[in-house]
Amino acid sequence: MVGVKLLGVSLSPFSRRVEWALKIKGVEYEFVEEDLHNKSPLLLEYNPIHKKIPVLIHNGKPICESMVIVEYIDETFEGPSILPKDPYDRAIARFWAKFFDDKCMPVMGKAIFGSGEESDKAKEELGDLIKILENELKDKKYFVGDKFGFADMAGNLMAYWLGIVEEASGNIFVTNEKFPIFCNWRNEYINCSTIKEYLPPRDAILAHFKARFEAAQK
Repeated sequence: MVGVKLLGVSLSPFSRRVEWALKIKGVEYEFVEEDLHNKSPLLLEYNPIHKKIPVLIHNGKPICESMVIVEYIDETFEGPSILPKDPYDRAIARFWAKFFDDKCMPVMGKAIFGSGEESDKAKEELGDLIKILENELKDKKYFVGDKFGFADMAGNLMAYWLGIVEEASGNIFVTNEKFPIFCNWRNEYINCSTIKEYLPPRDAILAHFKARFEAAQK
């Protein structure tokens, strides 16, 4: 009997972070696909406050919020470390993970799905945030250490999903001419053989967002 269950959405970057961590640790788990338009009683029971995915259920106990779950997995299960061992490096990794979620994600949403002045302002702000990321990456290949880790995992939305959503919407925010360092990091991310297996099929995400944008125009 599997003692680990994940409530999530297979095309969600947040669910994928958790699956990535579980696979790195070699943890067997049951994935339960949620319909966010018709949330299951299980999701509402185990995350009654936010009512959001992902939720990890381990031995009957729920853990919520994707990067909180990733830390829990890292501390609970044997296997390769996701967070760095050094306390300073751990703090830096957490800082950039929080930057992605607290700064980049809300602005990206407004830039893509907003309209008018709100969208224009968000696009400008998104460019400023990417410049901050570029400054951090200018002398190194990864955010912390010599391999992809906790912070890069949190950056999956910017590294993978953003480019697909750009194509689906027809709005291009990031070009190699404007942001060469960020694009190099993104290309390394997408083409890294050890990361590809943790990313959902590009065509499936593209079709999902194309349908979403087409429905919004009707």
